[in-house]
Amino acid sequence: MAQFAIIGLGSFGGSTARELMRLKHEVIGIDREAKHVNRMASVITFAAIADATDEQVLKELNIQNCDAVVVAIGEDIEASILCVVHLKNLGVKQILVKAKTDAHHMILSHLQVTRIIHPEEQMGIRVAQALNYPMVDQYMSLGDQHFIVSVEVKSQLHQVNAAQLIAAYAPVRLLMIKRQGKIIKDVDAGLMLMQNDIMVLEGHINELNRLARKFEND
Repeated sequence: MAQFAIIGLGSFGGSTARELMRLKHEVIGIDREAKHVNRMASVITFAAIADATDEQVLKELNIQNCDAVVVAIGEDIEASILCVVHLKNLGVKQILVKAKTDAHHMILSHLQVTRIIHPEEQMGIRVAQALNYPMVDQYMSLGDQHFIVSVEVKSQLHQVNAAQLIAAYAPVRLLMIKRQGKIIKDVDAGLMLMQNDIMVLEGHINELNRLARKFEND
């Protein structure tokens, strides 16, 4: 179990805090707005109405002892940057920051934070991908246009040989199959797909796109 701090308990910060709690971590939440803190007080480990642009306040809350800090301050870019500077001064090693604009991103890059997050942009990309490839349940970018995707086997692929199907779209790799709650990691040459199987695949976007059509067509 790790300890994390979330500075800014709006929509993005609040959802991040809830998920960290669900994963059994300790979460300190900070926000200047009482309504955000009150909403999260019973959900997270500790919630405080505080000004994160005050370094002494952050120190008194022992933010420097957290494994990582997420700066999820929304519209106030100046406050976000000042908060990051204070976290750096306190020796926090892992700092993840929500960026609002390109200029905000550029300044955060110069401050060398651990990760810069654009939640609205990333969600927009996910929505577009879901509309473009409705058969893809989840995906993760590996960079250089390589992705890991999960797709559900529909009726047209029921009783199709898994190894032969993937071989036709090399170099796409079949990482595993989830079947009725069980994970099949070692897919032998004779395994036949069943409707509602979940296939986890890795490959270049071009080959994955070709394979995606197989899941669309009868």
